Amino acid sequence: MTILDKIIERKKEEVAISKAHISIDQLKNTEFFGRKSFSLKESVNNKSGIIAEFKRQSPSKGIINDKIQPLEVTSAYENFGASGISILTDKDFFGGSFEDILNVRKHINIPILRKDFMIDEYQFYEAKSMGADVILLIAACLSPNQVHEFTALAHELDLEVLLEIHTEEELKHFHSNIDLVGINNRNLKDFKVDLQHSVQLKDQLPKDTLSVAESGIYSFDDFKYLKEKGFDGFLMGEYFMKNADPAKAFEEFSLLI
Repeated sequence: MTILDKIIERKKEEVAISKAHISIDQLKNTEFFGRKSFSLKESVNNKSGIIAEFKRQSPSKGIINDKIQPLEVTSAYENFGASGISILTDKDFFGGSFEDILNVRKHINIPILRKDFMIDEYQFYEAKSMGADVILLIAACLSPNQVHEFTALAHELDLEVLLEIHTEEELKHFHSNIDLVGINNRNLKDFKVDLQHSVQLKDQLPKDTLSVAESGIYSFDDFKYLKEKGFDGFLMGEYFMKNADPAKAFEEFSLLI
């Protein structure tokens, strides 16, 4: 069983528990459910293109930074020109929580991506209720038909969709209603990073597709290379979070752009 399989099995258990405690009708009556979402598509086009991530840990890296609070980091991300913010809400494998989005939503005026493993319609109502603007669909754990259905539901809820792909085979999950396509530079099986592989996948997408480079951006040179190859957005977390002061790291990076 791969780490992705383990995550999905645990996610099914989490969703079942959440459904038993809070109904969709209750989620619809929460503070943020009726708010108008910010558009990540527009923000990527009009700002730096960086979707800066708040991430405490990962299965491959272990603890990255568990000493700092979300608002301190995300406020700096916004102040220094991030197009959007990605926040992990998976608890067991990434150390995240729903509260990480809830606690910053009122203070942040750029799009927030709920980064999690979306496998059930219920999670989309959760995302809306916590104040997210965008959800992540991971092709590796969904069928093309599920991607279609989940995209339609997301749009009904005024949420944009970032579809993440890793392989050429997963290109078949793409369809014209997808808002942005993220191409993960890291192979999910062996965790090796290959920027050139991502460029090759991007070049097979329709030319007007907003593309986001994900993972493995370890330097400004990596960022510059991917930008020159035509990527519109850049999902970056570990590069900033591995620093004792992620806010300062992002400020310094933004000065280079």
